[in-house]
Amino acid sequence: MVDNTVRLRYTRPMETTNKATNTETLGASRRPFLTTRDLCHIGIFAAIIAILAQISIPMPLGVPITLQTFAILFAAIVLGAKKGTIATLVYVAVGAVGLPVFANFMGGMGVILGMTGGFLLSFPIMALLAGLGNEKSDNSDKKSAILWLIVGLVVGVAINFLCGMLWFSMVTGSSISVSFVAAVLPFIPTSIVQIGIAAAFGRHVRKTLVKNKIIA
Repeated sequence: MVDNTVRLRYTRPMETTNKATNTETLGASRRPFLTTRDLCHIGIFAAIIAILAQISIPMPLGVPITLQTFAILFAAIVLGAKKGTIATLVYVAVGAVGLPVFANFMGGMGVILGMTGGFLLSFPIMALLAGLGNEKSDNSDKKSAILWLIVGLVVGVAINFLCGMLWFSMVTGSSISVSFVAAVLPFIPTSIVQIGIAAAFGRHVRKTLVKNKIIA
């Protein structure tokens, strides 16, 4: 009898612990992919991208200089890879259905299929890589943090340039060299500046928002 009583006393806490663990696991499995707050953040930053896209300088060969690169990198750094990418996808999708959110208040599939379509379609990839670089930076020591951030931003922008150049060449029938001069070369200096500002300003804004528990 004594042995059985002792067993019961030590078994019940284990059963309670198992139930609590199962409850926590079930709760975690029911967490939504995106919360209501996440959706609000995504909507706000999709709107920010659309607004900054209107600040543009027309170029002779048809590809304008805009603040889209800065806006997308900024969104990826502040929101992270997942939400930053989704915000960019929302921006591209909204423009594709016809809302005038692209540069110079343009929208529709005609813009997507036009000479700048490669840049637009690869914006989500740029956001993903920039966000991943920033997240890797957050989990690294001080020496590696800046390196990972720069790698994510530069690789993301480089892929955006590559996709934009190839698409421009395909749509216009231009050679790769002509497409590089028209769609990439004039934008390298401004992109470097935008990368630097997005990195510094974006990380500062993210730290402030996290500190105030506005974003996680």
